Amino acid sequence: MTERIQLLEEAGLQHLIVFPFTLEFSRKSALEYVRDLLVNAIGVKYLVVGYDHHFGRNREGDIDLLRDYAETFAFQVEEIAAQTLEEVNISSTKVRNAIKDGDVAAAERYLGYAYRLAGLVVEGEGRGRQLGFPTANVIPLSQEKLVPAVGVYAVEVLMQGESYPAMLNIGHKPTFHGEVEWPLGLEVHIIDWTGDIYGKELEIRFKERLRPETAFDSPDELKDQLAKDRLTVLRLFA
Repeated sequence: MTERIQLLEEAGLQHLIVFPFTLEFSRKSALEYVRDLLVNAIGVKYLVVGYDHHFGRNREGDIDLLRDYAETFAFQVEEIAAQTLEEVNISSTKVRNAIKDGDVAAAERYLGYAYRLAGLVVEGEGRGRQLGFPTANVIPLSQEKLVPAVGVYAVEVLMQGESYPAMLNIGHKPTFHGEVEWPLGLEVHIIDWTGDIYGKELEIRFKERLRPETAFDSPDELKDQLAKDRLTVLRLFA
């Protein structure tokens, strides 16, 4: 919810009402929802909804019924048509599938902004530091947040009011057969930054998937690949 509020603020929204979805609320009919909440409680004058919007108990209300209520209760309705990109209708399902597949670049095109994930930095095993690529081990603040597919990503890290290019590994540490703190380990190497950030919160914004997670024959091979990944990230952010 915090992330959604932040995105709405960035879009210029000045007023926001968050109405709790309770059992009682879920049982409201379409008429009760419009009359009691939108008209009597909020005093709606102009309502903007998506083309496939449904409301009321059992999703009984649709855009046609909403237009009928608009005439009855004297407010206006604007319908947002399906948004398309590359001849594909954009939907939340397509966004989720892109993220699950690791195609974060497509997710950004669909969303209009980079997919983001907030997390807490916890202490790890220190293997990245031994390789010359110190990493911050991150646990998502929301366990419901969708995590992209296993792999290595170019990301932007927002931390303490500053922004840094970084590379992020999501996976199981196959080279070291490591144990992870979370169903999937998230390790981020912030380029050209040093310091202690244990216990701090940061935001990761995904830019592009660089490659799948790979099991290397030795730490040295992994180190060589990380150096190549670092150069790729710097080129992407140049």
